[in-house]
Amino acid sequence: MTTDHRVRRIRVPTVERNRRGTRWLHGGIYVGTLLLLATGGWLWLGREGDPTLLAVITGLPDIELHKIIGLVLTAIGLVGTGYWLRRIGAFVRETFRWDRGDLHWRARWPVAVLTGRFRRHEGDFDPGQRLANLVLVGGLLILVLTGLGLIMVRGGPVFVVLHWVHLLITFPVTAMIIGHVLIASGVLPGYRGAWRSMHLGGRLPRAVARRLWPAWLDRQDRDHGGAVSRRVGGR
Repeated sequence: MTTDHRVRRIRVPTVERNRRGTRWLHGGIYVGTLLLLATGGWLWLGREGDPTLLAVITGLPDIELHKIIGLVLTAIGLVGTGYWLRRIGAFVRETFRWDRGDLHWRARWPVAVLTGRFRRHEGDFDPGQRLANLVLVGGLLILVLTGLGLIMVRGGPVFVVLHWVHLLITFPVTAMIIGHVLIASGVLPGYRGAWRSMHLGGRLPRAVARRLWPAWLDRQDRDHGGAVSRRVGGR
């Protein structure tokens, strides 16, 4: 007599946080921004005469690559604006949202990052994400606009002002990107599993969604009976 030792695979209930289009858009902006920061940082360090690997592969100077990547990122942003056209209002509203308890959420955040015991918030984004949205979206918009200005302006005081604004905004945007990558990677205990919301089909365990975005999950259940429903950034 033989014994069946096969273990049945346990199906973990999941929910879709972001649709495919949103994930691809996020990925395009993410890669473009990293390349832009890498080439820009290389130039800022005064290494223009020492080509990066990307410059060697493409046969283009790093300063030209920086310009081209900036233009590509601008194009991706325009595509994203068209894709998110019906969601821009909701995105802005959620980003500037302020509820009672948000200050307490932020005060407890350093501990919650390690324990996973976040205070409840009522938005589609948590209070930390709202701040990140302001810095990243606003900062990238300024970087793109000042970068385009630097391409069009040949010199003079306007060029100097654009250059300094472009440079100064780079630092908070870079710091926020590093923090975003750290949190979204799921390395920190409190955000374990969060990376799935933008990867592997955009689905994450309901337990993770309940921990990070409880009010958002409640609305999914209430509006659609627990089925996959409205996605943040989707349409």
